[in-house]
Amino acid sequence: MALNIAQKLRMTSVVLGTASRKDLAAAFRAVNPKTAFDVGRADKWLQGRAQPREHSVYDDWAKVLRIEQPGAWIAESDLPSFAAAIAARHGIDAAELERRAHAQSAASPGHDDKGIGLALAGTYAWYSRAWSPYYRGQLIRGRLAIEAGPGAHAFTATYRETLPTGQLQLSGPVTPAKRSLYLHLKEVGGEAQSFLCLFPHTQPVSVLGGYMVGTAIFAPEAQPSATRILLVRLRDAPAAEQWGGPLPPGISIAADLASLGIVMEHPEAVDRQFGQFLGADSDGGVNQIPPSEYRAILDVFDRHWLQHAG
Repeated sequence: MALNIAQKLRMTSVVLGTASRKDLAAAFRAVNPKTAFDVGRADKWLQGRAQPREHSVYDDWAKVLRIEQPGAWIAESDLPSFAAAIAARHGIDAAELERRAHAQSAASPGHDDKGIGLALAGTYAWYSRAWSPYYRGQLIRGRLAIEAGPGAHAFTATYRETLPTGQLQLSGPVTPAKRSLYLHLKEVGGEAQSFLCLFPHTQPVSVLGGYMVGTAIFAPEAQPSATRILLVRLRDAPAAEQWGGPLPPGISIAADLASLGIVMEHPEAVDRQFGQFLGADSDGGVNQIPPSEYRAILDVFDRHWLQHAG
């Protein structure tokens, strides 16, 4: 007899970092392309109106969680035992796991925007083209940390970069909107500002991309500038001293990501995609990113994130 399926699914979402039904289903498909777990059924399971009838769903569930217990144990175990087992497997405090799962259950089951918003919080590796004429053609790597605030949709971003003259730090609000994600960052104790207009974020928020507008810090004269930008979400935040400004010419972004804990299966393809995305020029004087270019990168990193969850 299956017990506490809705609560167990929410705990699974927490450890996977996928709070929406769509991406939870994608995690099951990653371990079994023919899984009986689908979005429509999950909607009823999460609302407690039904339970999985196919034993294969529980077997796939065990693979998704990467636990030693069989699928039948997932169905029949009591909630404290289930929470303790997956908390230990994924290195999370059991009490925190239960708290976050409860927060998910408090959200409306018909809307995933709250879960998606919470998934924004994290640390990202920042890649963009250098604006300064002294570093023309080079990439800039920085660190962006997004933290959830006290409100339901309140987020703050902090950007850090190591400059030849010292540390640069900018911070400001993050504004999620239906058609975009906006960040307005201002230098702490200085005058530098950057405005980011990014594609709308989707679960599991493995990568963000769009445009950044501002002015170069190291330049002989003021010059309004714009560049494409990609932000790759990291599982663990490295020490601040590991983050430098301009990357050497010809650097492999895939290799750089690997040094930060994101090891991609096809590094050459990742380098090619990043190079094409970040180096694209304007079309007829208008700077617009074709959604297909961004989706191609999003697909690669979303699949990687889900396959390596936990």
